[in-house]
Amino acid sequence: MESKYPQKPGLDFILKQAFLYWNKTLMFQLMFSIMYFGVFMTVFFMCDMKYGIIGEFNEVSKYLQDGMQAYVTELNKLVATENYQNFSLWMMGTTIFLYPLNLGFYQIYRKIDLGEKPELADLFVGYNGLNFFKYISFYIFWYFIFKFTAPTIILAVIWVCITIFVAPMMFFMNKTIFESISLNFKALKMYFLEIFVCVIVAVIFKYIGFLLFFVGALFTFPFWNAMIYSLYKTIFSEKG
Repeated sequence: MESKYPQKPGLDFILKQAFLYWNKTLMFQLMFSIMYFGVFMTVFFMCDMKYGIIGEFNEVSKYLQDGMQAYVTELNKLVATENYQNFSLWMMGTTIFLYPLNLGFYQIYRKIDLGEKPELADLFVGYNGLNFFKYISFYIFWYFIFKFTAPTIILAVIWVCITIFVAPMMFFMNKTIFESISLNFKALKMYFLEIFVCVIVAVIFKYIGFLLFFVGALFTFPFWNAMIYSLYKTIFSEKG
């Protein structure tokens, strides 16, 4: 597979296209969120039953009345405990395991482009065969760098922009992680404004549903994938 950069797209076109894909797949957005949050919350509460983290946090929160410094001191003590470390590993592992579920939307959007009918089974295409381990490996690599850069915010946003096309390039072009990052970086230099604005819009819309009594999040949480696909489809073309 090869990639090239066509005539510079309009930002309004990319955004409209992303919302169109999202609007056409609302039922799949809902099913994705139900499965994602269902698995995540099940593991969360099972781990809490074993490690009692929620109760520990409630105890730590009482120190807020003594000032932020006292609260942070107690919070750091909690974070250093074995129970919290085990709890964090379980939740991190669950998040990593659920990542390939996102790849299913690329299959669904491509079927829409081809005039084919998407199926619920398409959501699980990221778990097929050895590719599952390829996507998992990428997300582990991405996750740890993102976690390291997250406190700076700016570096985290840059990291997201540098890697936004890696998953679809791995999925559609069968590129390696570092080949994809290289092409992604070249695209970022040419389309920085479009990519940056789309990332901000996607993040805001992705989480805005939580303001609507959580129910709205079931539809908006997976929106990020529609934005990525819209950008990828507009900026890159695939050749055999």
